Amino acid sequence: MRIATWNVNSLTARLQHVLDWLAANPVDVLCLQELKLSDDKFPLMELGAAGYQAAVFGQKTYNGVAILTRTPARDVLRNIGGLTDEHSRVISATVDTPEGSLRVVNGYFVNGQEPGSDKFAYKMRWLDALRDWLRTELTTHPELVLLGDFNITPEDRDSFDPEGLRETIHHTTEERNHFKALLDLGLVDSFRLFEQPEKSYSWWDYRMLGYQKNRGLRIDHILVSQPLVPRVKSCVIDRVPRKWPKPSDHAPVILEL
Repeated sequence: MRIATWNVNSLTARLQHVLDWLAANPVDVLCLQELKLSDDKFPLMELGAAGYQAAVFGQKTYNGVAILTRTPARDVLRNIGGLTDEHSRVISATVDTPEGSLRVVNGYFVNGQEPGSDKFAYKMRWLDALRDWLRTELTTHPELVLLGDFNITPEDRDSFDPEGLRETIHHTTEERNHFKALLDLGLVDSFRLFEQPEKSYSWWDYRMLGYQKNRGLRIDHILVSQPLVPRVKSCVIDRVPRKWPKPSDHAPVILEL
């Protein structure tokens, strides 16, 4: 079974990229972030023709998340349980597999703008709520995958310039402590279960030849619960779509169970 996450930075602008990528990479589950469209604008027909059903939590202009599956997902939940939030950032669903049911939690984490800002304070509150809610989810769904655009570099090696960017957004001690708190729930960073090439990133700025110079960050992650760890076969970043014309600034990350 293969599960992928991809911040497409506008599904309207990148629909053909998603269709082309799925044709070449027929994953079982694809989690999308930054749809930037409302539910009524979601391309259900086009994705259905490609063999995928969708659970959608859209938002006009900003945010928006979706879970694409080959078989019907069930028990869909939109947003973090118990959190009042006007932004469409989290969607969860259960996917039935030959090995049993798998809970998939797809998140577009808060960016935070800059430390000390109101948006950074919102990010901290949001991360607190996510952790508290996931603790309960893991009790109910011991086989769980948390994936998406986390907007956090967990370690210095996940940034092209860890010293120059130290304590800036995505690199702050507070953000990294929140990432560690998710791991303390019993989640594992599947990418780091394997030897990976140095300077492995999933996001590159459009400006200043960010991709060409590999000035990137690893901020797109797939965390798995402890019962799934023995079943993890690989986790890789697919840089190919980042080379396409008018790409998303993120690359897909793929987990194989």
